[in-house]
Amino acid sequence: MEHTGEGTVTPEECIRAAEEYIRTAADDPERRAESEKSLRKQFKKSIMRKFVHAVSDYELIQPGDRIAVCISGGKDSMLMAKCFQELSRRNKIPFETVFLCMNPGYTDVTMGMIKGNAKILGIPLTIFNSQIFDAVDTVEKSPCYLCARMRRGHLYAKAKELGCNKIALGHHFDDVIETTLMSILFSGQTQTMMPKLCSTNFDGMELIRPMYLIREKEIIHWRDCNRLQFIRCACHFTEQYTNSGNRTATGDTLSKRLETKELIRALAKTNPNVENNIFRSMENIRLNAVLGWKYDGEKHSFLDRY
Repeated sequence: MEHTGEGTVTPEECIRAAEEYIRTAADDPERRAESEKSLRKQFKKSIMRKFVHAVSDYELIQPGDRIAVCISGGKDSMLMAKCFQELSRRNKIPFETVFLCMNPGYTDVTMGMIKGNAKILGIPLTIFNSQIFDAVDTVEKSPCYLCARMRRGHLYAKAKELGCNKIALGHHFDDVIETTLMSILFSGQTQTMMPKLCSTNFDGMELIRPMYLIREKEIIHWRDCNRLQFIRCACHFTEQYTNSGNRTATGDTLSKRLETKELIRALAKTNPNVENNIFRSMENIRLNAVLGWKYDGEKHSFLDRY
């Protein structure tokens, strides 16, 4: 289940809590209707409208698309699935969805949580297995980066096998601005997480991020209002990190992202516009006021046009 950062929870307690949650939630047939109603009423403006705006503004869906909606089991991807169902119900754009869930080596309890939530929310999962956790288990440097790359490759391949031309990932507004700032602080580049990308390894495949404009706090609000519990990343690297309380436990993206999240939160205390300003900075780059830039890997200097 998602880690709150408050205290340490033993594996046995997690298992018991997960099993109890699945058991009690399965006995409540009204949960799906409640979650859908909340998107049409309480979260219409903060979630559903922003989902539709991202789809429209960035031209993420075209008529005839068959989209693999990638379900990790966390709050973001599960909400994304419900937003896709709601968008399909409106029937303004003819498209198909496959709710694709990869098991990279989860425990039975974790998979039970994912299947239980899918049942509660009425999400028909297409599940396939991989051995990614085993493959990165002995990697010491940047295991999270390698895991993410391998996951995406497996998802692209399975989606293409199922006749899809797009995969949808559940990255949200906060992911975007954190990635933007991380790029500057830790890699000396100015770049962001794009709302859509053409795959370089799978011809005719595209990646889209329809949660692009939705704030994480609204996703959490939706989750809590609907009394839902979701998994977080369930690999042993994350478990070591969250249970140890050591921010450098993994030594890679996980700790850097948390540092960046906390930096943005601290800045927002004195500048409430800081999140939107980081986001808008990627829409307002002045090329005549930068020292250099890259396009398709080719480096350019301001001196070229001075």
